[in-house]
Amino acid sequence: MIVPGGGLSPDAQRWISSRPAFLLPVRVLGKLFRRLFLTRLLAFFDADRLAFRGQLAFLADRRAFLRYLAPVRSRRWVVYAKPPFAGPKAVLAYLSRYTHRVAISNRRLLAFNEKGVTFRYKDYRRDTAHQQQVMTLATDEFIRRFMLHVLPRGFHRIRHYGLLASSNRKASLARLRDLLKVIPMPAPEVTEPEPVMPPPCPCCGGPMVVIQILPRWCQPRGPPRTTDLAGRSA
Repeated sequence: MIVPGGGLSPDAQRWISSRPAFLLPVRVLGKLFRRLFLTRLLAFFDADRLAFRGQLAFLADRRAFLRYLAPVRSRRWVVYAKPPFAGPKAVLAYLSRYTHRVAISNRRLLAFNEKGVTFRYKDYRRDTAHQQQVMTLATDEFIRRFMLHVLPRGFHRIRHYGLLASSNRKASLARLRDLLKVIPMPAPEVTEPEPVMPPPCPCCGGPMVVIQILPRWCQPRGPPRTTDLAGRSA
């Protein structure tokens, strides 16, 4: 989630900046996480999804379990938050790589045969010189992992709220530039590319004419054969 460092006042007449180096109240977030975690833990207990064995067998009783959690509710829970190492631009570059591409690119696929799908991946637990590794997965397991990156029906990959909401984004950005005295950057000029002249014929040296450009995934087809009146092909 990317959050701007401020926002418009309720009357949209001034820009209110957040405090420097402030993202969210960490202590409030710790209390919120403590409540959600303990509530979910108690729900697991009531659904018989927790098993207690050995020295913890006495916690199978609900009263004993609640007494065990009582001191934890009064303690301060710490949520660790820190700024990014390389600044906001590195965060934007990192997120953009994952929001505008598929789970795996074609150049990482190495082979597909009866053994499964072989592909190249990067193991960040290794040092830089040995991060590139090769893995082979069964076809159904490869498809299962790939489908984990496909959003369910009705979900959107990117959602915009607040100042960048689609309904009022243009007006909001114009108002922000006016309040912050920011001159909008001019749109880049679109210039038509210069025509590329084909190379001369390697046989006669005359100018060659481009008849058709075939994409990489299309196989070229030979010209149709001519037939005479007797039905014989030439």
